[in-house]
Amino acid sequence: MVKVTYVVADGTQTTVEGAAGASVMQTAVANDVDGIVGECGGAMMCATCHCYVDEAWTDRTGPRHEGEDDMLEGAASEVTAASRLSCQIRLTPDVDGLVVHLPDEQF
Repeated sequence: MVKVTYVVADGTQTTVEGAAGASVMQTAVANDVDGIVGECGGAMMCATCHCYVDEAWTDRTGPRHEGEDDMLEGAASEVTAASRLSCQIRLTPDVDGLVVHLPDEQF
């Protein structure tokens, strides 16, 4: 199992465990984490799983995948260099303890 901490805009943190291979979005939805909608179910067809990867983790999560930039153009909240679609970040032992920050809104 891989731990992920989700930090909402007010600073509240929720740490959950997900299975290796699952996405950060799937893990949030499965654990009822507020702030991640995942409307398209992880098909990279929306931006309702937009998150900001904590600076300490950006090297381990890697760059955006092809197509993420296009989807992030439709994000409801500001897109920054740390913005990712959480459906495109897979849980691996290398990201155990990952911290992602959630935007104010997803729609």
